[in-house]
Amino acid sequence: MRRADRLFQIVQILRNKRLVTAKTLAERLEVSERTIYRDIQDLSLSGVPVEGEAGVGYHLRHTLDIPPIMFTAEEIEALVIGARMVKTWAGSELGQSAQSVLDKITAVIPGELKHHIDQSLLFSLRFGKREDIDISLDICRKAADQKRVLQLVYRRSDGEFSQRRIRPLGLYFWGNVWTLVGWCELRGDFRNFRLDRMQQITLENDIFADEHGQTLADFLRKMTAGDIGMC
Repeated sequence: MRRADRLFQIVQILRNKRLVTAKTLAERLEVSERTIYRDIQDLSLSGVPVEGEAGVGYHLRHTLDIPPIMFTAEEIEALVIGARMVKTWAGSELGQSAQSVLDKITAVIPGELKHHIDQSLLFSLRFGKREDIDISLDICRKAADQKRVLQLVYRRSDGEFSQRRIRPLGLYFWGNVWTLVGWCELRGDFRNFRLDRMQQITLENDIFADEHGQTLADFLRKMTAGDIGMC
């Protein structure tokens, strides 16, 4: 990476986060921390409002005005396949937003880069209607974002049906199947629920608060330990 490109990347990273250490910058840009210290000093001397100190971290004052970012051909390809995957696998609401993002990008990039969007050879396909994606995912995503309790009529792996009241925490995509991670009040523990097995979903008005031992971070720790069940 050219030094000028590295300095630009540092500005972008600092612009997007509140406080970033030299170690994090060095790992991200694959250079030494000593190089980062020199780059930070050079940015400050050139008038870029970098604040912070070695060993603590750096950030930019919000008064910095940076011109719009221009994408490389590879970055456009990444955005295209990402948007196409969202349109295919992330529900109707996010699918519409993904197309809106592509439209906005197409409107501002130079003409010589527009063909990378129209002629991208990266595709994401789905055959047939998937109500677990088109309906259930939108509801589950909204419930997790708003911390609203869900009532489920759920078909278990053994074919039996059960009614669950859960606190939705997050959604995971496994290539062809979405699962909802939640705190199951019936089991008093975390459970993964496949969206394609949800027979009925009711979004309640009850709001839940994070409780110790019942958060997404707690789930991730248990999952790492291999102590999570699938319904």
